[in-house]
Amino acid sequence: MAGSYGSEPATRGGSAPRQKTVKPRRKRIINYPQYHRRGLRRWLPSWKLVFGSIITLGLVLVGGFAAAVAFTDVPPPNEISRAERTIVYWNDGKTEMGQLGEANRISVPLSDVSSRTRDAVLAAEDREYYEHGGFDPRALVRAAWNDLNGGATQGASTITQQYAKNAFLSHEQTLTRKARELVLSVKLETEASKDQILENYLNTIYFGRNAYGIETAAQAYFGVPAKELTLKQSAAIAAIIRAPGGYDPETHKAKLKDRYLYVLSGMQVKGWITAEQKAKAAKKLPAFIKYQPNKSSLRGTTGYLLESVRREMLRKGYTEEDLTLGGYRITTTYDKLDQQAAVEAVTNYGPGDEKGLRIGLTSVRADTGEVVSMYGGKNYLDSQLSNADQAMALAGSTFKPFALAAAIEDGIKLNSMWDGSSPREIKGYKLQNEGNESFGQINLLRAIEKSVNTVFVDLAVQIGPDKVKNSAIRAGVPKDTVGLVADPTTVLGTASPTTLDMAGAYATFANRGQRVAPTTIKEISLNGNVQYKLNPVKQREFEDNVADTVNYALQRVVTSGTGFEASNLGRPAAGKTGTTDNNRSAWFVGYTPQMATAVMMVKQDSAGNPISLYGTGGGGSVHGGSYPARIWTAYMQTATANDPYEQFTTPSDLGYGLNDSYRYNGGYGNGSASPSPSSSASASNGNTPGNGSGNSGGSSPAPSGGSNGGSSSSKAPNAVVTKPKTPTAGP
Repeated sequence: MAGSYGSEPATRGGSAPRQKTVKPRRKRIINYPQYHRRGLRRWLPSWKLVFGSIITLGLVLVGGFAAAVAFTDVPPPNEISRAERTIVYWNDGKTEMGQLGEANRISVPLSDVSSRTRDAVLAAEDREYYEHGGFDPRALVRAAWNDLNGGATQGASTITQQYAKNAFLSHEQTLTRKARELVLSVKLETEASKDQILENYLNTIYFGRNAYGIETAAQAYFGVPAKELTLKQSAAIAAIIRAPGGYDPETHKAKLKDRYLYVLSGMQVKGWITAEQKAKAAKKLPAFIKYQPNKSSLRGTTGYLLESVRREMLRKGYTEEDLTLGGYRITTTYDKLDQQAAVEAVTNYGPGDEKGLRIGLTSVRADTGEVVSMYGGKNYLDSQLSNADQAMALAGSTFKPFALAAAIEDGIKLNSMWDGSSPREIKGYKLQNEGNESFGQINLLRAIEKSVNTVFVDLAVQIGPDKVKNSAIRAGVPKDTVGLVADPTTVLGTASPTTLDMAGAYATFANRGQRVAPTTIKEISLNGNVQYKLNPVKQREFEDNVADTVNYALQRVVTSGTGFEASNLGRPAAGKTGTTDNNRSAWFVGYTPQMATAVMMVKQDSAGNPISLYGTGGGGSVHGGSYPARIWTAYMQTATANDPYEQFTTPSDLGYGLNDSYRYNGGYGNGSASPSPSSSASASNGNTPGNGSGNSGGSSPAPSGGSNGGSSSSKAPNAVVTKPKTPTAGP
């Protein structure tokens, strides 16, 4: 009924009323929380959601890991992993002299490691090495779980991972470092072969006994190269890798034995050895050589040679880092037999051990500049200052040949006459010969034989002191040598060179006026590639005839002058003695046509101040013709034994009245008394013009030294030179 209470209003036209409709709920991709459930069950994920989440997370992780591997660059190995000592060899290129640096490592190719050793290392560290792709998932999970729970560190890393950690990463035990290690190990497997990674690993790891790499370890434990390791030695050295300190054969032998058996068992399981081989090897550990941690290649006289090589390498532009970590191979010019001869000569013909006494010796090949021997002291570990190429001393009369060469260039002949009176005053200097001996009118040849001071100071004034200085520099004396100035008394040896300087300078005369810079390095190589090879450069400093004339005169010093002791060499030789004022140094520098050698003796007190050599060896005055000449002769007899017997070239114009056909004929050195030498010049006390301080200066020892006359019958040359109102000065 229309308008009745409670009825639905009629629609227009009398149609039925509209019904209210409910839209269906949209289906969600991830049904969480679950809309069709109520209560707690609504918040529980379905098995589909759990499974799908795991799959998704796995895909994300795999994709992320793949991306990390793809975009990771293998960094250069850290310095420690590639650090390798520089090895220094004698001049044969084969015999090791010693090593430079702290990283005791010798890298070798995998082919130089015995197959037994490779198998043993795999059995100890990674038995599935050639089957996996860089990591072992099960071991990785185990290690991560232990880290999260604070458990003991697990040995889960593969060989590739260990190499990645040692060569590129730190050793911290964190998940971050392990993740980086994992990524890098897979990356390495994509860029290098298994053999290359194994080779790098064996050359990188630490084996104890300060040995890095398998080659050094083989030598440290068994005294053999890696390619000669036996089965037992291989198993033992592989057992040590896990913890070198914990499996040390001298302190943890029982633990090492257990690990050793583990390695042998692994080798048998993998089929690399038979049960019989395992049983035989398992009976006992191999014999190890005794570890000597304090052994040093710098001990004894060899230390001075190694340090001289190190200094020359630095001068060539190499750095300390190159030498300590670079793994260079240096072949030196040092001859092992010549070096032994030098040590024996000083030991047998020197005055013995005396407090404050320093003896230096350097020997140089004239045509190549090769330093074949160098005596820097008795033991480098006791005194690091080399008496051969660092300690300096007043040169004394060994500087007179430089003045002689300059005079000959000026046209002055050996037969020219000079006033050898003593005393004399020249250019304000009051001079005298040794013992104030006066020679009167004397020719220049006789003056060099007898080392007459008054003649040579007069000569220096006549030609100009600057020419004397320049002659010394041209011959090879460094221009920055202490005390080397253009002064009338420079000819008397007021400069303070080293034995290396003087041997090199006299070698120029031996080489007929061509100077070759002394060197201790013959070849430098790195990883088998030669970086430097000695190619001697000869520089003409004096004309042939000038050098020949100097050689002629200095032969007379040996045969009939102050250097008579050296005539015992038994072959043609030339040289010059040198002794300074107050007997503070004594020299003999001599040479054959092939080799020049300088010997120096000085002495100092506990404060490093120069003191007189007087009384050294229990005798009186010490001069160059005694101990230094005897040491020189004893050394050269051995060092030149294999050299051809060679005469010096006779100069073309000696001057009227001289024997221009002179040749050494072996008539001296028969034990007869030597001719009495005349004076060598005196040493400056440091205040005379042109003499600096008269000592070595800086960190070098104060110049002094020499030997006493001993049994020699020759008189010690020791002249005095003075200048009004100035202290004495001398050669």
